[in-house]
Amino acid sequence: MEILTMPGHVIRRLNQMSTQVFATRMQEKGFDLTPVQFAALDAIRATPGLDQASIAAKIAYDRATIGGVMERLLQKGYVARVVSEKDRRARVITLTEEGEHAYRCILPVVAELQKDILANLTAEERQVFLSLASKALGA
Repeated sequence: MEILTMPGHVIRRLNQMSTQVFATRMQEKGFDLTPVQFAALDAIRATPGLDQASIAAKIAYDRATIGGVMERLLQKGYVARVVSEKDRRARVITLTEEGEHAYRCILPVVAELQKDILANLTAEERQVFLSLASKALGA
């Protein structure tokens, strides 16, 4: 079996390419942000008041390592973390003013780079790809 016909290999290569395109575009625009950090910002903005475990679940990220993502977003001043009033063991994450501003600046860049990730596909093929990928994920 040739490796280029193996779904796992192709998916891994697509992930590498996607991550590289994301990193390049962020760097070009002067932002220091990873795809996972952007996903976390997006989840926090969409659903204010989430705790770290809920953010991890929402972005399909490992609960054990989401703390590191949150630490980096805290260091950048994009989020604030406070003890939950409902559950003293949980930490609620909110966007700061700086985080909201950064998100608004970054979102158009992220939207634009999506085309670059699948640049070799036509618009129709991108839709088919996304539909099949979503189906493969069980979404």
